[in-house]
Amino acid sequence: MGENKGYFIGVDVGTQSVRAGLVTTQGAFIKVASLPIKTWNPFPDVYEQSSDNIWNLCVKVIQDVTNGIDPAMVLGIGFDATCSLVALDKDFKPLSVSKTGNPDQNIILWMDHRAIKEADLINKTNHEVLKYVGNKISPEMESPKLLWLKKNLPEQWEKAGCFFDLPDFLTWKATGSLQRSLCSLVCKWTYIAGTTNGGGWQDAFWKSIGLEDLISRNYEKIGSNVLSPGEACGDGLNVASAKETGLIPGTPVSTSIIDAHAGGLGVLACNVSESCTENLEERMALICGTSTCHMKVKKDPVITPGVWGPYYSAMVPGYWCSEAGQSAAGVLLDHVINSHPATNALKQRILKCEEERHIANVLNEMAEKLKEKKGLSSVSLITSDYHVYPDYHGNRSPLANPDIKGMICGLTLASDEEDLVKQYVATVQSLAYSTKHIISALQEKGHIIKCLLVCGGLSKNPLYVQMHADITGLPIIVPNSSEPVLLGCAILAASAAKYYPSVVSAMTVMCGNGILIKPNINDQEYHGKKYKAYLNLLKCQEDIKCIMNLVAS
Repeated sequence: MGENKGYFIGVDVGTQSVRAGLVTTQGAFIKVASLPIKTWNPFPDVYEQSSDNIWNLCVKVIQDVTNGIDPAMVLGIGFDATCSLVALDKDFKPLSVSKTGNPDQNIILWMDHRAIKEADLINKTNHEVLKYVGNKISPEMESPKLLWLKKNLPEQWEKAGCFFDLPDFLTWKATGSLQRSLCSLVCKWTYIAGTTNGGGWQDAFWKSIGLEDLISRNYEKIGSNVLSPGEACGDGLNVASAKETGLIPGTPVSTSIIDAHAGGLGVLACNVSESCTENLEERMALICGTSTCHMKVKKDPVITPGVWGPYYSAMVPGYWCSEAGQSAAGVLLDHVINSHPATNALKQRILKCEEERHIANVLNEMAEKLKEKKGLSSVSLITSDYHVYPDYHGNRSPLANPDIKGMICGLTLASDEEDLVKQYVATVQSLAYSTKHIISALQEKGHIIKCLLVCGGLSKNPLYVQMHADITGLPIIVPNSSEPVLLGCAILAASAAKYYPSVVSAMTVMCGNGILIKPNINDQEYHGKKYKAYLNLLKCQEDIKCIMNLVAS
């Protein structure tokens, strides 16, 4: 298979953009296209999108990457997306999920936290399905959102004909098939897989939370025909979608996957020249974007409180996937940078430079200069009196508490660029301490983690990567592939098209190589102290909540 005999298309619908990549059978990228998604934020913690807008963008980016390519050379297509809820009416038209009533707003975005009360209600049932979500369902998952819709928009609920996880909506649009992805259903919908009996949808659960109407007609509204990612969906590209995209009807389309899981597929089998474990069970992938997902696979199921899963075959077929994460990562750094008084002047200075540069790269250089100015041996040391707790948007793992807030210790009256640099570096460190917190929780339950692999926007930030290596004490592989999430979709397409006999065999060839970043052992004692400060900030917040609850009562 050394000679390239065709291409695969990977389509990634992230939080902020739709992207497509044209990928060779060996995993090399020929072309990538990207377009921004429209998002509405009509109320605090409420985020909505349009399925029509997203599909139209998918069509455009596919057209872009295949421009000038013989359609017969496209061997398969794979889709991933955020775990967002799509609502359609009985005619399969967009159904508003918004209190604004705008029919375009028919998607509740994954990061929408309108359903916190509904999540609390579901968690009080203590139903057995909750053990697969770290014993606590998140408001980011679909059952709390569905319950919110029924309670708050009853007229819309009555009009509903079909609910999709966004990845499954994309394969439905592409193929016309109502088949659902095992990935989406087990990770976000409480579907149970991997058990010899008693698996599938749990009628008693839906009845216990007041959504028994979803059970009717064999779960018609949320799907009952379930496939694993990498299996062929329907009969391939249908006539309507083929006409839109300019591709050939019947082109194989893979059963979809969640975006973070696609990233995991695109990196977990990555090779490095230096000695590093190649055992998938000893590796953990970090998909670092707006949020960060920590993806870990194991042959046997291991339940970890506060960590989603384990989910059977949700990412790598035959493996149980545990998913931890941070609800705010890249978006947190953006917030910290953009809300600081010194940022506007710094951005203006950057704009005057001939070379267009990302502000994070400039801050990294400023951190190095500040280190030298203070005569320190490491950039890490500039934050000895500045500590951040990063859960500004709640804690996904390992506490599974959306009510947790962010904290800063060490604020002064300073508002200059030096203060901005310190706050930025401390926030980067705090995300790495959070990863260490997650790793500790997994290791306590028997997971072995010897190596981290990173992809996504933050993986391009060398300070972020090095801090994760230094703070966790683990080597980190940074893939040479610039688009591991799109690559994960292409891997699924290669499996669906039967170009490779399995998802794992496609990963082995297509994941490619990477570089190894080693931890700086000289800062271990310092980071040990900072990690204790991190945990103390968390304890302080929990103590304050107890005090205020006593006052309120």
